[in-house]
Amino acid sequence: MDVINVIGILLLVAGFILVGIEMVLPGFSVPGVSGIICLVVGVFALADSAMEATVITIAVLALLGILLAVILGLLSRGKLKTPIILEDEQKKEQGYLSSSDLKYLLGRQGIAVTDLRPAGIGKFDDINFDVMSEGNYISRGAEIEIIKVEGSKLVVRERGGKKNE
Repeated sequence: MDVINVIGILLLVAGFILVGIEMVLPGFSVPGVSGIICLVVGVFALADSAMEATVITIAVLALLGILLAVILGLLSRGKLKTPIILEDEQKKEQGYLSSSDLKYLLGRQGIAVTDLRPAGIGKFDDINFDVMSEGNYISRGAEIEIIKVEGSKLVVRERGGKKNE
């Protein structure tokens, strides 16, 4: 085994490691580009003919597929951590609301912070919510009332005259 073959094998191993890092921490950055370069140069270093290069390339692609399957399996079982998966929980005690929690707003009265054409922002109990009028234009500053809650969508209707903020 000559030096070129050893360098080719080392480049392939380094390429697989770098591409594996890119699979866990995606973003087509330094590890991914460097890994691809190492794999290509490794194939050229090992191949003596076009036929050998084709066979080595097919083997490299097959090994990359296996590597991807293994990494996806480890990620899906939680045995491998990645920064692209949100670990934090949004708990009610910390001030987060789910869309089902908005039913308590039914019948609340507030003010249109923006013009509702038909969507905009309404303020209820000093909290701004995205709201939608039942189809009519409602100008900024008008008194509004929540008449329907559909999931996370709040439907409002104008109550009376304008109120200055």
